[in-house]
Amino acid sequence: MSKPASSRTRRPEGLVISIDAMGGDHGPSVVVPAVARACERLDGRPVRFLLHGDAARLEPELARTPAAACVTEVRHTPLLVSMDEKPAYALRRSKGSSLWNAIESVKSGEAQAVVSAGNTGALMAISRLVLRMTEGMDRPAIVANWPSARGICAVLDVGANVVSDAEQLVQFAIMGSAFHRAVHGQAHPTVGLLNVGSEEMKGHEEVREAHRLLSETGLEIDYRGFVEGDDIAKGTVDVVVTDGFTGNVALKTAEGTARFISALLRETLTSSLWAKLGALSAAPALQRMKDRIDPRTINGGPLLGLNGIVVKSHGGTDAVGFGNAIKVAADLARSDYASEIDRNMRRLSTVLHSDPATAQAAE
Repeated sequence: MSKPASSRTRRPEGLVISIDAMGGDHGPSVVVPAVARACERLDGRPVRFLLHGDAARLEPELARTPAAACVTEVRHTPLLVSMDEKPAYALRRSKGSSLWNAIESVKSGEAQAVVSAGNTGALMAISRLVLRMTEGMDRPAIVANWPSARGICAVLDVGANVVSDAEQLVQFAIMGSAFHRAVHGQAHPTVGLLNVGSEEMKGHEEVREAHRLLSETGLEIDYRGFVEGDDIAKGTVDVVVTDGFTGNVALKTAEGTARFISALLRETLTSSLWAKLGALSAAPALQRMKDRIDPRTINGGPLLGLNGIVVKSHGGTDAVGFGNAIKVAADLARSDYASEIDRNMRRLSTVLHSDPATAQAAE
């Protein structure tokens, strides 16, 4: 099933997704079944996969999964990036690894997107080096899909940048709006800027300046102003923009709270015979709630702002979760996502460079 290195110059027809098959906690045992599941969710739309990794581990998994085997091509490499490898070390030593080669295939144009459950820092560093940033973009951002009362809220940045200035926050808003439209199908996603209050005088200088830019630059964004932390779960807006430090703290807090409530609910529903009987009668409703907040169904966080589509899957997810990350990559690859960002970036650049006072404030 492995193909010779010379086949790398051939460009398969249709959508091609490149996968770091050795990344994550489980590697091929999750990746291969996930490919089969993703094909089912793509509604018969033609897609092929390049699986980068150890052929000796991949081919037995493919033999057990015919639905994946018929749409994949194995690109053998014995090298991989470990989950605990430092990004700087990975940059120096990972050329030729499954992660590097998967990203390289996007740069060459052979694939339209890459998915990895591997080392986040290494994925970010190698992607920036190989693919570079989109013109006008300063830094990439990681977006998280967040269950809300109205569906899914996209939150960014959730960890790529500790600090972000006003112009970068505006860039995140541009990327987040385009992402939500492409992946979640919202024709006109609403955007809010995370702050400690909804009043215009609240927040630090960079947040207030980002608010002014988003309000006055005439971008193709439905900007609704400041939102607070509880607005994320309420679904007050479709996209919430913040810096990576704040976003990551919010994300980890929400995940911890969800685990606590889940454990507390389980303890309560098994605390007595009557509680168990009540849980049995409420089982269908409880299952619907579980499905609604299942992290696997929202797995797949793109690294936005790069010259190519890169999707990060949770390292410990199963085939269901990784399959969803593949679908996110496919949806982005088939959308107008990149050109929409380009249009808004050109408009933002025109405003900043035509107004010296605005440009100085945004620096």
